[in-house]
Amino acid sequence: MSIQMPRGTQDILPGQSEIWQYIENAARDLCRRYQYKEIRTPIFEHTELFLRSVGDTTDIVQKEMYSFEDRGGRDITLRPEGTAAVVRSYIEHKMFGLANQPVKLYYIGPMFRYERPQAGRFRQFVQFGIEAIGSADPAIDAEVLSLAMSLYRELGLKKLRLVINSLGDKVSRTNHRNALVDHFEPRIGEFCSDCQNRLQTNPLRILDCKKDRDHELMKTAPSILDYLNDESKVYFEKVQKHLSNLGIEFVVDPTLVRGLDYYNHTAFEIMSEAEGFGAITTLCGGGRYNGLAEEIGGPESPGIGFALSIERLIAALEAENVDLPIDPGIDCYLVSLGDAANEYTVKLAYELRNAGFTVEKDYLDRKAKAQFKSADRLQAKYVAVLGDDELSSNKINLKDMETGIQTEMDLASFVEEFKKLKG
Repeated sequence: MSIQMPRGTQDILPGQSEIWQYIENAARDLCRRYQYKEIRTPIFEHTELFLRSVGDTTDIVQKEMYSFEDRGGRDITLRPEGTAAVVRSYIEHKMFGLANQPVKLYYIGPMFRYERPQAGRFRQFVQFGIEAIGSADPAIDAEVLSLAMSLYRELGLKKLRLVINSLGDKVSRTNHRNALVDHFEPRIGEFCSDCQNRLQTNPLRILDCKKDRDHELMKTAPSILDYLNDESKVYFEKVQKHLSNLGIEFVVDPTLVRGLDYYNHTAFEIMSEAEGFGAITTLCGGGRYNGLAEEIGGPESPGIGFALSIERLIAALEAENVDLPIDPGIDCYLVSLGDAANEYTVKLAYELRNAGFTVEKDYLDRKAKAQFKSADRLQAKYVAVLGDDELSSNKINLKDMETGIQTEMDLASFVEEFKKLKG
């Protein structure tokens, strides 16, 4: 039996990779406009980082992490998410001391979670995420949200729904936590084992349970919005005002919780409402994480960010039948007829590529007809034909594949003339 890729992974082949490159380039350009700088962290980190940041009661830590002990006896984990590693790097490299604050960063890279593979969900997946660390201004919350929405909009998605909530500060969360325990405890035996385990450790996560989401107690559970103190209420109101001023539509959902322990204050998700997208509609999630830097050994550094799956973004584009403006064609295909001409086109292709053009030639010693078919498959805009006779007279024939017009050109000046033609 031949060796195949591991379950929950995928090969991104030519024809698909161009879509990924387009999306990644769009994300990088947007970050440039918003002044977020790229950071690249290791694919694996010390397991303790995720235990302390993500939370040992979360599904990610309890069920989904790829963890192992290396040859030095160290506990290592393939990163399941990006924020913890970015904040670790922020602390380790003392970015809190930089002159420009807040520190605004973005990343694009693979993450790893052991979960049941399904449409748009993989065990190795690629996330694009941003983090703004060092500011507790509600305006930066709105900026982060606007960047996420702008990326989807600029790529052509229209059927989007932004849902926001406030998880409050530490005092608000504690009061809400106690109310949740009082609400669920008398009938917790009717819930799944995960919810029963979460009752005392992290009752907020009960609200995010997929198995028991239709239980009647879910509908009457205490709302976090009723337990926000004045400071948290004012903060959330300012975030909403900024979004309204930006013309960004949103819905407040008091049942929205995020699956990671480090979130507080603003939490949000962006969903696809495209018909046929699937049961799991979330495209992007994020929120504020004041206190995370202190939790992993750094100074007080409030932060906010989001992460989105490139795979799910592509699925949303497909659901809305969005065709990205990717030009699959090449500038020129070199058809060579004869040994001397074939040898010369090796050099000519090199010169054209160095001049910035996309160029291909035949490497299978095929007849002219087969070479032209290859040019058609590659959607060449021009085909340059060079035979031994043309070579001896220092000429080359160029055919415009759209108009069919053929032009005889001087071979010695062909590269320069082609520049003018394409310029």
